[in-house]
Amino acid sequence: MKYLLFYLLTVFIWGTSWIAITLQLGSVEPIVSVTYRFALATVILLIWCRIRGLNMHFSLKEHGFMMLQGILLFGFNYLFFYIAELHITSGLAAVIFSTILVMNMINGAIFLKSSIDGMVAIGALLGLAGIVLVFRPEISSFSLGNNSAQGALLCIVATLLASLGNITSVRNQKKGLPIIQTNAYGMGYGAMLMLLLTFAWGKSFSFEVTPVYIGSLLYLALFGSVIAFGCYLSLVGNIGADRAAYATLLFPIVALIISTFWEDYHWTPSSAIGVGLILLGNLWMLKKRKPARI
Repeated sequence: MKYLLFYLLTVFIWGTSWIAITLQLGSVEPIVSVTYRFALATVILLIWCRIRGLNMHFSLKEHGFMMLQGILLFGFNYLFFYIAELHITSGLAAVIFSTILVMNMINGAIFLKSSIDGMVAIGALLGLAGIVLVFRPEISSFSLGNNSAQGALLCIVATLLASLGNITSVRNQKKGLPIIQTNAYGMGYGAMLMLLLTFAWGKSFSFEVTPVYIGSLLYLALFGSVIAFGCYLSLVGNIGADRAAYATLLFPIVALIISTFWEDYHWTPSSAIGVGLILLGNLWMLKKRKPARI
């Protein structure tokens, strides 16, 4: 029941966070907003760790793997996606990111020696087919002009980095590293990386002192980062990176449902069938095997 709650929270929060991200776009550079987001999330987690009296002392090697997780999940992954979406639609980015299901299965087999679950593989194929149908208009309008190919390539690289970050999290949890403290340090390392890149690129540290910008920043830091990543990485460590990654197919659907009311999104037969396939794949993937008869 606990992991079902974590699954639903992850889907709902990341399905609604796109609104907060769009509210962040304006006079503040995207990389600066990402820096603010993970720096604030780090502060929140460190305060929580201090209140709970959690152990914050780890070896240099453990910090190395926390840093690796942070750079992959809370650093380059977000940076590349933000740059990519300057050149391609968010729908196409969602389609590319959905391939993390396959990447997690393959990377899990390579780095963690995990076997590829046939039930998960079938569910993933149904889900991928569904997400393609949902975002068929964005895929059809894709062309190699206007740096679109560069944007698509950056999305693929960002997805691969996110997958490797998932695998690193599984490794860290198997080695006994606690999720909350690992995320606190990892998000801190990710924020420092974004800070260094901001200076290297000569970006200005502007800030919008408006209720909209501050409110969306707080939502992304607390809910989109602290809570959602805590829930998601708990799933990664307990039900597997492949099953947990199926949430990446469901939160675009939540975003579309909200968009139906927020932006007057019009459903088509193709998108409706696509959602049906995604839900069917989810049910199939989570279906329990019957014990073999002897």
